[in-house]
Amino acid sequence: MDLTTTYMGLVLKNPIIVGASPLTASFDSIKKLEESGAAAVVLHSIFEEQINHESHELDYFLFKGSESYAEALGYFPEVALSNIESGHYLDEIRHLKENISIPVIASLNGVSKGGWIDYAKRLEEAGADALELNITYIPTDADVDARDVEQLYIDALSAVKANVSIPVSVKMNAVFSAPAQMAKRLVEAGAQGLVLFDRPVHVDIDLENLNALQVIRRSSSYELSETLRWSAILYKKVNASLCASTGIQNHEDILKAMMSGADAVQMVSALLENGEEHIATVLEKLTHWMEEKEYVSIEQMKGSISLSHTANPAAYERANYMRLLTDYRF
Repeated sequence: MDLTTTYMGLVLKNPIIVGASPLTASFDSIKKLEESGAAAVVLHSIFEEQINHESHELDYFLFKGSESYAEALGYFPEVALSNIESGHYLDEIRHLKENISIPVIASLNGVSKGGWIDYAKRLEEAGADALELNITYIPTDADVDARDVEQLYIDALSAVKANVSIPVSVKMNAVFSAPAQMAKRLVEAGAQGLVLFDRPVHVDIDLENLNALQVIRRSSSYELSETLRWSAILYKKVNASLCASTGIQNHEDILKAMMSGADAVQMVSALLENGEEHIATVLEKLTHWMEEKEYVSIEQMKGSISLSHTANPAAYERANYMRLLTDYRF
């Protein structure tokens, strides 16, 4: 059975990529993921705030008091920098590339066009096989035009692409007014892959302390709907690889993603719950299903139930929305 697939030009032994998470934050865990069958890993994200914070903090310590007396020119801070994550991140990539054989995708999380974008080149130089750009911006100003928000995404991507030659994917969200057109613009700006979709941190209210807070909830297969919808719509409509994310729990979810048009999937929540060995179980069940249905490869099923190939295109549109509601009974 041929489970190989191609994502952003990277040949993967199967469609399962482990998404950015605590699972991809340590060498030991990543090694277990590889041994369990993961085809690639997206490292835990390095954030714009971390990179910029380090730069500003270093400037502060190096130049504080430098004009007070001559000896200050040779002064280095005795206080350790509180955040040296970006340096460690580069070391992690180098260590991984020396010790594992699967592709390593770095994850860069930012939104502005600031100096953090230069860090993308350092990720490439450290050995990253590709870069996943996670641009998350929530416009709270009611006067901000939607076109300005969209342009912010395009500008950040364009700036990163100007700095690197490795493949770059963008982790999209589904809240754009025209996701298909936004996907097209991202690809035109240089994205070689689109990850569908970003799963934002949830907002809740602490009734005890009367304050807003952020919470992280693990995804489930019930959240796969929009991923399937837009994979099916974008299949062959944009010149970029598609990666299904959010809701990938088991072999059935992977099969659905492939048939809708995805080239790969990202799995996180199921692995946090079941451990790294869950990958081997999923691959075994995936292979068994394909043998039963007489598929010979992943490539054979890709896009077979996309918008342009399904016998029921209305399933991806609003056309039968009224019928579904009227047919529904409690």
